[in-house]
Amino acid sequence: MAEEASGSRGGLFGAGGRFKGGTDPIMEKFNESINFDKRMWAQDLRGSIAYCKAIQKVGILTPEESATIISGLESVYSEWAANKFEIKAGDEDIHTANERRLTEIIGPLGGKLHTGRSRNDQVATDTRLWIVEAEKDILKDIATLLHASSEFSREHIDVLMAGYTHLQPAQPIRFSHWLMSHMAAITRDAERLKEMIPRANQCPLGSGALAGNAFGVDREFLAKELGFEGVTSNSLDSVCDRDFVVEFLMWHALLLTHLSQLAEDLIINNMLKCVDIDDAYATGSSLMPQKKNPDALELLRGKAGVALGRSVGLMATLKGLPRAYNKDLQEDKVPMFDGVDTVKDCLAIATGVIVTMRPNPKMLMKALCPEMLATDLADYLVRKGVPFRETHHISGACVRLAEEQEVCIDTLTLEQLQKIDSRFEEDVLKVWDYVASVERKSSIGGTSKARVLEQVENTIAFAKTL
Repeated sequence: MAEEASGSRGGLFGAGGRFKGGTDPIMEKFNESINFDKRMWAQDLRGSIAYCKAIQKVGILTPEESATIISGLESVYSEWAANKFEIKAGDEDIHTANERRLTEIIGPLGGKLHTGRSRNDQVATDTRLWIVEAEKDILKDIATLLHASSEFSREHIDVLMAGYTHLQPAQPIRFSHWLMSHMAAITRDAERLKEMIPRANQCPLGSGALAGNAFGVDREFLAKELGFEGVTSNSLDSVCDRDFVVEFLMWHALLLTHLSQLAEDLIINNMLKCVDIDDAYATGSSLMPQKKNPDALELLRGKAGVALGRSVGLMATLKGLPRAYNKDLQEDKVPMFDGVDTVKDCLAIATGVIVTMRPNPKMLMKALCPEMLATDLADYLVRKGVPFRETHHISGACVRLAEEQEVCIDTLTLEQLQKIDSRFEEDVLKVWDYVASVERKSSIGGTSKARVLEQVENTIAFAKTL
């Protein structure tokens, strides 16, 4: 006879039922998820309390039995909250651990709680409750970042900087306009996250293992008890749907991509001495005493790649699964937990970097060059009735002349400009004014002072809704 496996199945799945012996100890460790899904202890107990009430309503429990079970669950809750809960061998996951402890406290009556319920709908419920709470919490962190960045932009509204396309000098803009451009992306992220929450906030409890609940539990009652916005529509789908986790992971990859872009801009501007990163968010070199490295920003940039890996990894896990619950779905927890932790850390770091950094107006102005006003030169003739396609070529000819003579374009004389086009007049010399240039960009979303302040106010107002 083959030797029986020596591992424990715990009190809930012990020998004497379907299985003759214990599991291989390696399998037991391989199979368990308690080391990470214990983070859902509170959600699991909330779900159990609600389910206890639901099966009392259909007569599975007497009022006295229900009260005893709920009291026991509250005791388990207190142990977790006080960090006194003891995980024991055989506690495969958070569900079995909590039920095992409940039974220790109140006796065999605890075994009635799982009537009609499966760990399949139980874990789906716990996961939805957990991610919805996390997403709402993240929205508050985003609100902090948006508000802090907006106030920082208001404080530095008069600072100008060079705007770039293709990393080539393009046009002058306000420093605040640049920062608010990144907050526009973060605002979209917040809007997307708000839209995702109602889809995640649907109650799967009462779906059983896959076919539904055999005791007629009131799923709308369960949803209301747990704060869900509604109930899932199909029991089979309910236990295997992880769209809400995938959505979050795809969302967090995009958010961290936006934070990575912000970090890259700041790394470049820090290198150019246009912005000074506070010592609190920098580190030194183990060899070179002079070094001050923007490690916080580099880590923000690096986290985006890992985030993308999480979302792609879970999608790859899901793509080949047959319908209903499969153990593969256990692999959604670690990327979900890690994703939430990373997002919260990155938002806190980004906020700290922004509120403590110091823009250097002198160096930012130094990066400006008169050639950035070549479009303003073309616009000058447009205002005199010349078609833009023609003025574009005329301004380009002025740029080429300055390059050939190895001078800045703003040093070209009126006579030199008029040789290129006679419609240039003496007032053309007023074009070479950076402040005037940014103030002309006064349409909605532009870099004029009034429009940037408008963006600031709109962003602060939006942040208050999160």
